[in-house]
Amino acid sequence: MIRFLYPHFLWLLALLPLIAYWRGKLGAAAAVRFSNAAIARQVARETRSRPGAWTNSLMLAALGLIIAAIARPQFGHSTSTVEASGVDMILELDCSGSMQALDFKVDGQPADRLDIVKSVVGKFIDARPNDRIAGAPYLVSPLTLDHDWLQQNLERIKIGAVEDGTAIGSAIASGVNRLRDLPGKSKVIVLLTDGENNSGSITPDAAAQAAKAMGVKVYTIGVGVRGDAPVPVTDAMGHRHLVMSKVDVDEDALRKIADETGGKFFRATDTESLRNIYGEIDHMEKSTHQLKKYEHHSEMAIFALIPALALLGAGLGLEQTRFRRLP
Repeated sequence: MIRFLYPHFLWLLALLPLIAYWRGKLGAAAAVRFSNAAIARQVARETRSRPGAWTNSLMLAALGLIIAAIARPQFGHSTSTVEASGVDMILELDCSGSMQALDFKVDGQPADRLDIVKSVVGKFIDARPNDRIAGAPYLVSPLTLDHDWLQQNLERIKIGAVEDGTAIGSAIASGVNRLRDLPGKSKVIVLLTDGENNSGSITPDAAAQAAKAMGVKVYTIGVGVRGDAPVPVTDAMGHRHLVMSKVDVDEDALRKIADETGGKFFRATDTESLRNIYGEIDHMEKSTHQLKKYEHHSEMAIFALIPALALLGAGLGLEQTRFRRLP
């Protein structure tokens, strides 16, 4: 990479066309001076020789190179090394039917829980470029630093993509199984659900104990309003309409899981609180990485000065030979 240490001097280059124009208005430097212009008028009609034009061009080119040298061009060599944070994280999202509830809002308009969660989680992933992150409940991505690819796979999460139900214990156990043999300094599961454990073969308590034994910290998020929430349903005729359905988050179980593993329990009842929760988790588990940057700059002014001196010497030499001026 080439840079100029004093780039403001390059503005002086704009004066060169003005100097050339001014010299052109005066005419080329005379090779022979006459006491009476009438003597040379006839010669001027027959020849267009302009012996001073070459020397003027050489001087202007030399001046341009000198200005470039004053601006101190430098060739830079730099290397940067970023060390990954050592945080391995699995984001587990509930995609049961109740996540269709329209109790969240965006710009004042109702939005279903899953769409809002995916939007917030996407921004959370963007904020942690140096962590290896995977998506669950079913594996949408292995642990990876390729977050663009992870974002694309996040869109694959849809209601009904897996068997309906909320298997909190099985989800935690699956995450622990994927993290246990990894060498990361910190292993984290962020579990988001809007219901109670009602499926799966592993209880939340057993999963929490396994996570603790493997050194996996679990943050739990209970999402959704308390009480009734509007949920879209499709009747036998294929018509879609809203019904008020009772929703309930097992806060006690989620809090117990978090406490057992050294994590924290959060409750999100609207879009803003959900954003704040992921922001707090991001702050608590903030990636720390070292950026090593080495720079070395080689001076290149000499490569402008040498041609400038050569052009000046050529101009002065020509004035003493073929283009010599006579008084």
